[in-house]
Amino acid sequence: MAQLSRILVTLFVFFVLLFPILYLSIKVVREYQRLVVFRLGRCIGERGPGLVLLIPFIDRPVWVDLRELYLEVPSQTCITKDNAPIDIDFLIYWKVVDPVASVIRVGNFAGASQGIATTTLRAVIGDIMLDDVLAKREEINKLLRAKLDEVTERWGVKVTSVEIREIVPPREVQSAMNQQLAAERQRRAMVTEADGKREAAIKVAQGEKQAAILRAEGERQAAILKAEGFALALEKIYGVAHTIDDKTMSLQYLDALKAVGASPSTKFVLPMEFTNLLRPFLSHTEQALSKGEAEASAE
Repeated sequence: MAQLSRILVTLFVFFVLLFPILYLSIKVVREYQRLVVFRLGRCIGERGPGLVLLIPFIDRPVWVDLRELYLEVPSQTCITKDNAPIDIDFLIYWKVVDPVASVIRVGNFAGASQGIATTTLRAVIGDIMLDDVLAKREEINKLLRAKLDEVTERWGVKVTSVEIREIVPPREVQSAMNQQLAAERQRRAMVTEADGKREAAIKVAQGEKQAAILRAEGERQAAILKAEGFALALEKIYGVAHTIDDKTMSLQYLDALKAVGASPSTKFVLPMEFTNLLRPFLSHTEQALSKGEAEASAE
């Protein structure tokens, strides 16, 4: 029984000593991780992903995350080219592309990146006017990313993006910007109103023009129809006049002369054509008288 107890104690001690050795010897590296292994202080490269075996107490692993991370840079006061102080805060997105270089060549990447980012930001903003800083945020992002990437490339780190979150100009500048914005909106409103009035005037003028055209067209059609009616009437009168002989015309003029004689006027004006129209009637009268005299002498 005592011997069994000693065996159990020995096994317990063995497992107690074996567990740390196994913990130091066997590492499971995920897909987005890498192990940079140092053997007796000398870098022997990166390991992973998967199961990695190390020599206990000889190999020292350093974990490296390959996922894209971000670094928040607090608000920084910068001076623009036209000596306007502004506060800017932004984010830096980065990822490790060379795990060995990221461990060997830089001790604290976050602190080093933040220091380079602030100095680079001040240098970039110092060469830009205030209006351009407020209007060309995307260009500033690209410029900052390019300059940071030049520095961090030797550390095995890639700066994927730089995003400015907020730009806070001085109060005086904000007040001037608000006034300018209000004036611009008022100008746009006046332009829009003027355009509306102009469009309305054009529409009214076009309507009046169309109405005048239609009115003139109607009057022209009416005049044409009226002229055609007069023409038809004249044609009918002319046709009827051709059917009247000289005797009928003479009788009509005698009736007219009788009506004139019945008038209380003492003066009468007769056209010269009237005597010409009476000639056939006179000739017929003379012929009738001559015929009567001939008959009387024959008796």
